[in-house]
Amino acid sequence: MKAYLDIETSFEGAITVVGLYATDRGLIQLVDPQISDVTVWQALEGVETICTYNGSRFDLPVIRRRLGLDLRAAFQSNDLMYACWRHGLFGGLKRVEEQLGIPRRSKGIDGMEAMRLWSRYEDDADEDALRALLTYNGEDVLNLPVLDGRLMELESTYARRD
Repeated sequence: MKAYLDIETSFEGAITVVGLYATDRGLIQLVDPQISDVTVWQALEGVETICTYNGSRFDLPVIRRRLGLDLRAAFQSNDLMYACWRHGLFGGLKRVEEQLGIPRRSKGIDGMEAMRLWSRYEDDADEDALRALLTYNGEDVLNLPVLDGRLMELESTYARRD
């Protein structure tokens, strides 16, 4: 079974949100302080492959460094960014979504703004900032299976041409 994963971090590099989606469990979002090696491991129970966007360079190393979990050793990893590159789709996740016409409600929020939202939540108990951050992370996670599907369509189109 595949799971799609995306994390958010603070300015200090702490993991603030772990978003995970799999068809059998829906969207799970762990929010600091409920993020630990145990809670992440439990959320991934039964998963064989973790799909990310740029996760091999960001999400998975941060999880390993911060939580001591080597997800690459325990699961197969599929970083969709590299499949995008093979199809001439470059840039961050939002840019690739635009190129493929994948809609997004949380426009204007990026990784830097996600860190600002977390700071507002942490410093000022701003619940609206937390809701915006969770919406952003949820869209990142839920758009990954859509992107994965589009990439599979592109792969089958190219395979038929050969």
